Amino acid sequence: MQLFYNPHLDETSSQFSFDTEESKHMVRVLRKKVNDEVLITNGRGLMLSAKITDSNPKKCAVEITGVKKVHRKNHWLHMIVAPTKMNDRFEWFLEKATEIGVNEITPVLCEHSERKTIKLDRYTKVIQSAMKQSMQAYLPKLNDLTNFNEIIDIPREGGLFIAHCDDSEKYELKRRVIPDKPITILIGPEGDFSAKEIKVAKEKGYLPVSMGRNRLRTETAAIVACTTVAIINNG
Repeated sequence: MQLFYNPHLDETSSQFSFDTEESKHMVRVLRKKVNDEVLITNGRGLMLSAKITDSNPKKCAVEITGVKKVHRKNHWLHMIVAPTKMNDRFEWFLEKATEIGVNEITPVLCEHSERKTIKLDRYTKVIQSAMKQSMQAYLPKLNDLTNFNEIIDIPREGGLFIAHCDDSEKYELKRRVIPDKPITILIGPEGDFSAKEIKVAKEKGYLPVSMGRNRLRTETAAIVACTTVAIINNG
């Protein structure tokens, strides 16, 4: 059964019509027809069962037949990642991180960043699609591109980690993540964090961590981090 998304639905919703784009996809591509059952999430923890009452490709209508509240996991994973030079690589990270499990993503602008602008609307669509594909009830929060100096000053709870390529002492991430606790992980650009940024992060309480012996691309390191946190919290 396919999962669809609409942020405006709540526990009181009884009927609903999809917009033209989603209606066309449902009727023309997925071949949905009257009385077919679908699932809809509002991205905030609700899973709604529905039955199609009108298969109009411009305004497909459904009747809500059931509502289920999905409880969020205890930990909160916030990935702060520098966008890659090649946009498709960062979109790949957004997609896979959403599928694996991430709560919040902040693209960060660093001294060595090669990409200094992002397409937030495009990134949002990638995350929405990944949420639906992986049948999840929560849409990760996606923040706008934020300067490193601004984001590093925001107080945060839980485990704070920075992954960089400097030869200084690091700790294994898998041995530092505490289950059911908030986690924030900084991943730098292809040119790595600057020495100044690493120093400031350490002063703010971010612990330098390693993802393993191999040097990883930005998007690969970010996915390894998400996977590590997911395994520890789902184990």
